[in-house]
Amino acid sequence: MKIGLTLQCSGLISAAKLRRLKRGAVKVLAAVLVPLCLASCVVEPEHPIVVHAAPPPPRVEVVPVARPGYVWVGGHWRWVQGAYVWEPGHWEMVRVGYHWVPGHWAARGSGWVWVEGHWAP
Repeated sequence: MKIGLTLQCSGLISAAKLRRLKRGAVKVLAAVLVPLCLASCVVEPEHPIVVHAAPPPPRVEVVPVARPGYVWVGGHWRWVQGAYVWEPGHWEMVRVGYHWVPGHWAARGSGWVWVEGHWAP
């Protein structure tokens, strides 16, 4: 590290202090980079909730006027405490190089499971 060598050689900082600064910098980088990496992961629950009642038909939503840099994510039915509840649509900031894959209910065995929407390359 050029700055570290300059500071150490000029006597402005001790070698021990320089090591502590480097360890701190590594911790800060890890604290920032790990969540960013995980944010791009699509994680499906290990045991998704299987709902034995088919979801109602989607509601017709009036899609607002397009916003530059955003994509409209349509509303959907969520399963909450034994009943379907409508989750209205919302805007998501565009991710360059990706496209939005909408979430959907999928038939699974004798029931239905929710497959989360996600960004895909």
